[in-house]
Order: sequence, then C-alpha cells, then structure tokens
Amino acid sequence: MTLLDLLADHPFGDDDALVHTVDRALTKAEVIDQVTTLGRRLTRETPEACAVAIVGDGLAALVGMFACWHAERVFVPINPRQPASAIDDAVERINAAATVVRDVIEPHEPNQPKELPADTAMMLWTSGTTSTPKPILHAHAAYRELIDRVLAPLKGAPNTAQRWPPSPNLIPVSLALNAGIYNAVFGLRAGAPLVLMDRFSTAEFTTLVQRHQIRSTVLPPAAIAMLNDDTTIDSLAPLRYVRSITAPLSPFQATRFTERFDTFVLNSYGQAEIGEVIGWTSADARAHPDKIGAAGRPHAGVDVTIDQPDANNVGQLLVRPPNHAVDLTPDRLTNDGYIRTGDLARVDPEGFVWIEGRLSDLINRGGNKVFPDEVEEVLAAVPGVTEVSVVGRPDDRLGQVPVAVIVGDAPNEALESAARAHLVAYKVPVAFVRRAELPRSEAGKVLRRQLVEELS
Repeated sequence: MTLLDLLADHPFGDDDALVHTVDRALTKAEVIDQVTTLGRRLTRETPEACAVAIVGDGLAALVGMFACWHAERVFVPINPRQPASAIDDAVERINAAATVVRDVIEPHEPNQPKELPADTAMMLWTSGTTSTPKPILHAHAAYRELIDRVLAPLKGAPNTAQRWPPSPNLIPVSLALNAGIYNAVFGLRAGAPLVLMDRFSTAEFTTLVQRHQIRSTVLPPAAIAMLNDDTTIDSLAPLRYVRSITAPLSPFQATRFTERFDTFVLNSYGQAEIGEVIGWTSADARAHPDKIGAAGRPHAGVDVTIDQPDANNVGQLLVRPPNHAVDLTPDRLTNDGYIRTGDLARVDPEGFVWIEGRLSDLINRGGNKVFPDEVEEVLAAVPGVTEVSVVGRPDDRLGQVPVAVIVGDAPNEALESAARAHLVAYKVPVAFVRRAELPRSEAGKVLRRQLVEELS
C-alpha cells in the first residue's frame, strides 16, 4: 500500500466536494482525474524510481504530490516563492528527472537519476546542525505510521467517533513544507475533506474558518501572532482548538490567543525525520490549562529523555519513536535507539515537555529555517563587506529573526538588494548592524552566542 491509496480509499462519494480553496471546490472524482492525468504523463516522460520536483503550492502541489505517487515516482516539494536561481539549485542538487510547475512538465537531460529505495514516497529537507539543508527520505509505510500514531487516539474519542462527515481539515501552511504535507495527508487519512490556502492571510483564514465551520486547525506561531495583532477580527467562531506547529510557540502568544478568541492552543513537537512525537489531546487541554506553552506529552509508543540535564533539568531532547525516516545518520542515534534532536528541553513532573531552545546556530524564523552560512556567503560578496556574521535575534512574533552584523562600509541598500536577489524572502536579514570587528574565540571562530546576547 502507498499513500496514493488515501484518495481511492477515501470514504467520500465521487460527487462529494473533497478539496476546497478560497474560490473553488473539487469533487473526489475531479481530484482523482487531475492526479491520474498528470500521473500518466509523468510515467511517460520520466524514468522509473526517479525524483520529480513539484514547484507549487495549494491545489497544484497537492495534485503534483499524488501524481508522483500515481506514477511511482518520488515527490520532492519545492517552494515556488524562492528566487529562480534557488529553485534551479535545488532541482540540480536532488538530480530531479523533471520539474513540474502546475501541469507543465520540464524533463531534464542528461538524466541520471540516483538510486532510491523502492518504497520512497518523498524527499524533504532538514537541517540539523549543518550549514546547508540535507535531503531526507520518507517511505510510504513509515509516513502512514506517523499519521496513524497521532490519529489512533482521536478516532477512539467518544465525541468524535460518530461525527459524519468529519470536519474539514484546514491547511493554512504551504504544501512545500512538511507541515503542510503532513496535515493534508492526515486529513485524508481521517476521511475528512481538505481546505487549502496558497498563502496565509488573516482575512482569508477567518473567511475559511467561518465558511467551513472549522472547529480545529493547525497554525504556525507566526500566523498565531498575526491573528493576535489583527484588530479587525472580532471572532474566530466556531474555532475551538488550534495546534501550533513548525516551531515552539511562546507562552505569551499562546495565552493571548486563548484569551482573545476563546480558543485553546495545543502545542506540539516534531521533526521532518520523525514526524510529530509530542503533542496535546483535548483531554489534556481541559485538565491542564496551566500548561499553556508546553509542547505537550509524548504520543503513544514514543519515549523521550533528557540528555545531560543541567541544574534546571534542561538538556538535549532525545526521542525514540516507533518509526522514523530511512536515512538517519549514525551520529543522530544513541546506542539504545534514541534520536538526538538538537533541541534543548525539560520534562515536568506531569510528563509535559517544554522546549527551551536549540543547540545549533540555526535560525528558526516562524518555522522557516535560516542557515547563517548561506546568508553570509551572499553578503560577503557585496563590495565593501570585510566580515559578516548572521545570527538570530529573539522576536515575540516569529521566535527569531536573522540579523547581519557587518564589518565594512557597504551601504545597507546594497546589502538588502543582494540578499533579496539571491535568497528567499524569509532569509533576508531584518537589520544590518555595524561593528568594528567580530568577536572571535582563540581558535578564530566567530562567537555567535556573544553577538546574540548583545542584540537581545
């Protein structure tokens, strides 16, 4: 069985509306027809067991994803909002046999696809502590297990077991991200229709919530902050629960959202390699309103422990899920099978996990990962830049934002222009700070932590 079966096995009838956008709805039969048509073309125009880059969002990304599986190809999502040069680089790095933009297939020659395991469903990108993104593979069976791990207790809840049809699953994040893919697959696996957003806006989100009577959904911390700050929104009824995804949500923003909209925020924690492993249940939300801001408790079958905890019981979070991606490197695994997450956390006496920070220098801007080395390389090429270091400055809305510390006399306009020409928008520094020199260790390495402290 593959994830393609989620369409054919969906309990809706052919004439039932399965996928909604802000301005249209497609029946189950229409979605399957689009998937089948594109899938057959991919079968004809690409070699077997190859990676296919799908450049798109919303409905186009969803159809492209299932079309890859129809053709028994590996789905690789590409963010369409990146500069053209970044898209070309990503396609080259994965050695994609073709690029699909909406329904236009562009084969690539010469075509020498890499060998990929037969059960591979998708290739996503992760970071860890390296300076560049690393592709990881997800198998069909393993990804379904990630979904069922979370879905099983929900299906058994007495207040949801008899509800038909299920509430639509609103996807307010990009399907170029694992969070969007996961929640789309999750909704279909649960037998629910999908409501897709191409790009998040508070007005469109409010409209879709009220139009489809959404009672629960997912939101990244940046979207939660945007809704908190939008004074034009009077109500998000009938929304009752929001699961925060992609990045840790501050207790401040969670409390604001809960109090303003009478909607409880259920935090969660996961990584692209392992899926969601920690989260909230509605029962925990009712019983523990004092835990707002925690990531939740480990899901069934998931073990967590804290490695080398300090005096405050904070240390690296280690996780042992029932399954994970197929290509975890040995350095990520402990001898007893735990995965090193690279995140700092603590576990309180009731078993709730609190994420306290990151071990690496990776900047997490509202769930979008910013690699300092990548930004520094772009800025270092600007005439007048002697040295540069990019660090994450704390931000109430996004968690962190990138700030560039510059040694040299390059104008800010030139720095920003170069960044916008070569980087996706969220990687562009929000500020350029001048220093006479960068603080360095005895070994000559830039002391990023010291810069962060000075900018905080």
